[in-house]
Amino acid sequence: MSPLLILGVGIVVVIGLIIVLRVHAFIALVTAAIIVSLLAPGDFADKINRVAAAFGNTVGGIGIVIALAAIIGKCLMDSGAADRIVRSFLKLLGEKNASWALMGSGFVLSIPVFFDTVFYLLVPLARSLHKRTQKNYMLYLMAICAGGCITHTLVPPTPGPLFIAAAFKIDLGLMMLMGAIVAFPTAVVALGVCRLINRLVNVPMRTYGGQPEPEPLTDAQLPPLGLSLLPVILPVILISANTIANVFAKAETIDLLTQRLISTQVCADVNDAAPLATDLVNADALTQASDTEVLAEVLEEKKVVTAQEAEPLAQRLVATDALTLGTSLPRPAQQAANVTAVLGSPNLALLISAIIAMALLVWKRRIPLKKLGESVDSALMSGGVIILITAGGGAFGAMLREAGIQDAIEGTFQSSQHVGIMVFLAAFAVASMLKFAQGSSTVAMITTSSMFAAMGITTDMLGCHHVYLALTIGAGSLFGSWMNDSGFWIISRMGCLTEGEALRSWTPLLASLGAVAFIFTLLLSRMVPLV
Repeated sequence: MSPLLILGVGIVVVIGLIIVLRVHAFIALVTAAIIVSLLAPGDFADKINRVAAAFGNTVGGIGIVIALAAIIGKCLMDSGAADRIVRSFLKLLGEKNASWALMGSGFVLSIPVFFDTVFYLLVPLARSLHKRTQKNYMLYLMAICAGGCITHTLVPPTPGPLFIAAAFKIDLGLMMLMGAIVAFPTAVVALGVCRLINRLVNVPMRTYGGQPEPEPLTDAQLPPLGLSLLPVILPVILISANTIANVFAKAETIDLLTQRLISTQVCADVNDAAPLATDLVNADALTQASDTEVLAEVLEEKKVVTAQEAEPLAQRLVATDALTLGTSLPRPAQQAANVTAVLGSPNLALLISAIIAMALLVWKRRIPLKKLGESVDSALMSGGVIILITAGGGAFGAMLREAGIQDAIEGTFQSSQHVGIMVFLAAFAVASMLKFAQGSSTVAMITTSSMFAAMGITTDMLGCHHVYLALTIGAGSLFGSWMNDSGFWIISRMGCLTEGEALRSWTPLLASLGAVAFIFTLLLSRMVPLV
């Protein structure tokens, strides 16, 4: 069967099961993965086993991070640390700039905490501010949504961006950095949209069915700001430090390899050696330094040289031992990278933050360890569902690769002169349609990134780093929100809005967030391609 036809079958199965039959996203994705695997080439006896193997590989890559992020979010909420961050923003910016404070609070808190939880925390503050000012209720609600939604879909370790980074093999520190760079100006622009919505949709603040407003905690009951921010900032620092250390270590390796290529007379001078050294390091060719045949395949596959030049170059590199840099050479950058590889591992960084968050909860709420265990159990139950969905998406993408979709897509795109723009537009459109069809941004991101990762789209085709394609998919997953989105009902019920008011406020706000984030991503991809 044609790979493109198999792709179509897979998409129809996912959307049909979720939309028509109301099947849970995990069941839909696993079912689609099995059907695609059965239609794809390969030994019939292995077609189900390879689905399970792909599922396990995805869990191994991101399962621990998602579970720990869920624990951090739960503990930040229960300890009052999240409340402290919000109040500090309000104190810093003042009541006149309350919309900025609420947007900033949502922006920061939605990095480790799920969006619905952040909204539950912040909506009482929006109501309290409206009581004092008697105006701008819709502005306060929408400001929370603008800050929270954008980081939820662009910045790991929330599940969607985390899965996209894993699917495209993007360094997590780079994904965090570029996600934040796109998210911040997008949120600032969106705040202007929030002000417009506030003028056009004049909504009074209504009571929760006659129920009294909950009493807020006193400042004395909240942890200090520094400790409150630590579980959020620490993993960002550690993971980013690993990314930066790897950049310096890579530059150091290229420099040493350049000298080695000259000394072994593989290259005549630095002008010839430096570009070759860069290509060899980028192709990870040093790990194949002793096997001529495998090295030649790597050189050809990674397009370091042409197919005719690959084998002769591989023979010279192996014969002269040019790729062996030796352990006696001083390599301080690589030594630093070895340390940050441990400390900056997302699993360890999130574990340290989870321990700090749990300690904060025990300290400020004076709860017994049994109660702490119950809070962790609650967090893991919500995180477990997300892990199952993301792993199902990973299996679906892996089976599309088994179907040969990569070769089919490459053949389609090779005839176009504007491949990069076509891929970006297609990714944004697919993510938007999936969001509109089934309602979940996370499912839209997982499904879209699974499809496009299976296509084997290279940086040459994009004209930039894969991180921009990842951000495009995240932006697209915001665009089509309406009544089938759980966020729609959270906003309408917790904000005491009618369905019509939510459609005139929440839906256009998320559409503007997605469109602006997409525009910023495209501009950055052309200005700073990172390749």
